Amino acid sequence: MGLLDSLRSGLKRSREAINELFYMGGEVDESFWEELEDTLVMGDMGAELVMRVTDDLRDQAARENLTRAEQIREALARRLAAEFPAAERDPFGDLPSCVLFVGINGAGKTTTVGKLAGRAREDGVSCLIGGADTFRAAAIEQLEVWGRRAGVEVVTRERGADPASVCYDVVERAEREGTQLTLIDTAGRLHTSSDLMRELAKVVGVTRKRSGAPVSTVLVIDATTGQNGLNQAREFNDALELDGLIVTKLDGTAKGGIALAISSQLGLPIYRIGVGESIDDLQAFDALEFCRALVGEGM
Repeated sequence: MGLLDSLRSGLKRSREAINELFYMGGEVDESFWEELEDTLVMGDMGAELVMRVTDDLRDQAARENLTRAEQIREALARRLAAEFPAAERDPFGDLPSCVLFVGINGAGKTTTVGKLAGRAREDGVSCLIGGADTFRAAAIEQLEVWGRRAGVEVVTRERGADPASVCYDVVERAEREGTQLTLIDTAGRLHTSSDLMRELAKVVGVTRKRSGAPVSTVLVIDATTGQNGLNQAREFNDALELDGLIVTKLDGTAKGGIALAISSQLGLPIYRIGVGESIDDLQAFDALEFCRALVGEGM
């Protein structure tokens, strides 16, 4: 399965409701616009964004004499894509680079780190993994399993060690060995706990201060959490000044629009998306391809 096929397959559940609206093939009348607005809002895109997008599409339809529902599909994909902030750099491609992964437990941070390390190894990029989640039971062991799968060394310390000091050691090791890509997995943090967030802010601060390579703080967010994911992202961004997002488990939700809601509302680019379990299902994000997969293609 190619990357585009994988993307379309992964977003199948999110696309079904929108497809139903377009497959009806009806006229672009007031009923169509109301149904489109309702469908997009139900997809977790957020009412304010949806109204802005549909107002622009109404104007475009009037200018270009678009009278059938199917004629709106590509225009919708392009208009939604315009809402995604563009990334100034790709922290996984513009090297050398150090990336800190943050997020709550269960979002897929460790799996994401392992997949990215495996891809780097396949591409001939020297990579080092840091295990700064020193508190969760079996966290280090889980990361080491992914390191072995990827063929990438994992730097860890004993359970209970200070996470900031682990990050310092990892960055120092990476610079000494000339590593191109350093991936650091941090402990899961509840966005509602101010003490834990302050501790994570210390980890980020130490890493940014020590690293000679650009440091990106990336939030891994589980798409299946819906609007709660937006709340998580807002709290993490306020505390850590995030650089961007990785959105996982898009294949497990019918509300893939949450990726757009989070990215647009917080002004954060999406670097990668997860649309399945295999390593190839963690894909570089392309806003237009994502939106085309989300709204479907013409018949």
